[in-house]
Amino acid sequence: MNRTCHTFYLLQGIIIFISIHAITAIPSFAMDSGWRIFRGDKQLTGLSGSPIPSNPELLWTFDAGLEIKSTPVIYDSRIIIGSGNGTVYCVSIDGDLLWQFDTGNTIEAPALIHNGRVYIGNLHGTLFCLELEDGSLIWQYESDNQIAAAPNIWSDGNRDILLVGSYDYYLHAIDAESGQALWKYELYHYLHSAVAIENDLAVFGGCDGYLHRVDLLRGDGLPEIEIASYVAGSPALENGIAYIGDYDGRFTAVDYLKGEILWSWTDDDRKLPFVASPAIYDNMVIIGNRDRFVYNFDKNTGEVQWRTNTGSRVESSAVTDGNRVLVGNMRGDILLLDIDTGRREWVFETGSAVSGSPAIYENRIILGTTDGTVWCFGK
Repeated sequence: MNRTCHTFYLLQGIIIFISIHAITAIPSFAMDSGWRIFRGDKQLTGLSGSPIPSNPELLWTFDAGLEIKSTPVIYDSRIIIGSGNGTVYCVSIDGDLLWQFDTGNTIEAPALIHNGRVYIGNLHGTLFCLELEDGSLIWQYESDNQIAAAPNIWSDGNRDILLVGSYDYYLHAIDAESGQALWKYELYHYLHSAVAIENDLAVFGGCDGYLHRVDLLRGDGLPEIEIASYVAGSPALENGIAYIGDYDGRFTAVDYLKGEILWSWTDDDRKLPFVASPAIYDNMVIIGNRDRFVYNFDKNTGEVQWRTNTGSRVESSAVTDGNRVLVGNMRGDILLLDIDTGRREWVFETGSAVSGSPAIYENRIILGTTDGTVWCFGK
């Protein structure tokens, strides 16, 4: 569909020219350097370079006040997580509070850690930039509605650019150093999920039901790909393919470079929503559904390789280390599944819903629950 708002909105009369032939350096999220971003890397694959411990033990808990829907991010033995009370907490890998920062409104979005800074949004629509070392405020940026998802980051070779969605119908591009607004891309509806980045494209689903693609080198939006009535979760990207679930109960593989749907799966009897994001490993793509099941699809054909009933709705996004799958459910169970069979290897009952995703760091599992508890498991 043609519309003028597919183009970028240039702010303050500044026209940004970026050469399509420029050599681009995208920030590297090396798997052994922590879990610095929601889903572990800029493609949002949910793949951990650190092994998930087998038969993990509870090491400690931390009380974050109100409910936690945010996913933790971790770097340099520092855990960053937001709470429903509007506070950003920095907790050591041993469970000690290092600092806290009050944003003044509920936090559901995961943070991003980059170059010694923490970037995190709240439901007022403010994106904060804090020092990782002590939590001091560097700058803040205002959107016109709530920010419910993590930012991602891309470089044009000269500067790092944050990409974060808002319920104001825009994807915002922000200079990571200064907090200056650069441009906005408009959707038809809310942007609830995080943006995935690959091949110099930002790829993301909107509450308008489309898969959007923004060419970051050329500075414009490509035609949308209609997916569903509503897309709540983030896509995972690999080699030009986007894997994404939707609120209509479909799970779809899209060649986002060509703009073609490769395959789509749905359970015709249930058609319950996919609100989580998928994890990718080898020929497998793994995601939970509100029908209580975790599904393992063949990423090439869409065939279900296995599905496991967790006993309750799954809104938490699974992570994997290539051997096991880790996921939480809304009953409060944390489950480790064998990646080849889906067989349960370990279950822990937290007693409170798990809606955020776990993070993996140095053989430890970190996640939050809706009673305000941060949990750490390991050996």
